[in-house]
Amino acid sequence: MKFSANLGFLWTDRPLPDAIHAAKAAGFDAVECHWPYDVPVEKTRAALVETGLSMLGLNTSRGNVEAGENGLSALPGREAEARTTIDKAIEYATAIGAGSVHVMAGSSDGVAAKASFVDNLRHACDVAQADNLKILIEPLNAYDAPGYFLKTTDQAAQIIDETDRGNLRLMFDCYHVGRTEGEVLRHLKKHLSLVGHIQFAAVPDRGAPDHGDVDYPLLFQQIAGLGWDKPLGAEYKPAGPTDASLAWLRD
Repeated sequence: MKFSANLGFLWTDRPLPDAIHAAKAAGFDAVECHWPYDVPVEKTRAALVETGLSMLGLNTSRGNVEAGENGLSALPGREAEARTTIDKAIEYATAIGAGSVHVMAGSSDGVAAKASFVDNLRHACDVAQADNLKILIEPLNAYDAPGYFLKTTDQAAQIIDETDRGNLRLMFDCYHVGRTEGEVLRHLKKHLSLVGHIQFAAVPDRGAPDHGDVDYPLLFQQIAGLGWDKPLGAEYKPAGPTDASLAWLRD
């Protein structure tokens, strides 16, 4: 198996370029991040070149975090702002050679929210197509993201179908699916043809994958058995220093 370090949670005590180097030293095959926009593109790109690691993806900005915003793309009336964040994310991703952009929906519900999300995703996919980027959408569980528009893998599959763009894929986070829907492997098999990236963390505490309700050593074997050969994203919250949480990776 190959693994990617999500630097939104791992080595957060270090600047992003240093975290990229730490991931390389720990034995990860790739990296991914959340919101790298405060780091100059040149510094991020240099760290990737120096380590030989690829950046699998990054997120669009959440909006006004202090006001509780968690994405803008499914907020009716905020289309102009949403597309600005999408364009900025695609620009940064392209500059560092990243493979995908996760478009964050935000907290909303209803028909108008869905229409806004689909329209913004079409914009994202059309802009990203020129640079051969994937656009990802990710259902989030209600415990960590109450009120988030995209809640389940079935809903995400419907959105992907309605958006009708070949470069729109599902970010399948085993942690979120485990908390919201259960039966992680069954849902992964059901939607495998739509999946662009897989992430994981312990259920229910979002810690390292060496404990909890999901048997990750077994699940990793099962995912490999499905023919998945791309890096799996370690998006968990270490209980202490990141380096002290990596026994699972060495094993």
